[in-house]
Amino acid sequence: MGTRILVIDNYDSFVFNLVQYLQELGAECTVRRNDEVGAESAADYDGVLISPGPGTPEEAGVSMAMIKKCAEIKKPLLGVCLGHQAIATAFGATVNRAPELLHGKTSIVSHQQSGILENIPSPFVATRYHSLAINESTLPKEIEVTGRSESGVVMSVRHKELPIEGVHALKECPRCFMVKQVWCSR
Repeated sequence: MGTRILVIDNYDSFVFNLVQYLQELGAECTVRRNDEVGAESAADYDGVLISPGPGTPEEAGVSMAMIKKCAEIKKPLLGVCLGHQAIATAFGATVNRAPELLHGKTSIVSHQQSGILENIPSPFVATRYHSLAINESTLPKEIEVTGRSESGVVMSVRHKELPIEGVHALKECPRCFMVKQVWCSR
């Protein structure tokens, strides 16, 4: 039996690419829309992935409650794009309009080569699809920035003590991000 991942679908078609990558790594994925599942469901899985999607973290259904539940029960969680923003928001940070709107554009991302980015070269070219960004000055001390774009936009974060990480942009081969995630390497 593979690692069981609950995937929160924030009404974005890219969720199925992420599911495919996880399945290629042997994970068993259950996909639920952000208004079809409760945060308590996190306890039934080995990890949770919160997908990209439109809107703001506050508009992402169960996403923020799911992040808080995963933090409470120390459940591994990966947030991608909107999920990344929701992690910051759930821990008290603010998300604002990005300095530049980038949809399908590439940027150079530099990072600390830690966590899920450990074996990813730094810098790397990432494809970006977002108009919002984390306001770094509002991040609490338990959330650290692990990657930035060349213009300084926060591109990845992780909790200093819990298995919670977020990435904003995806490398040309997003499965690289998934390989290192705690719940994929069990």
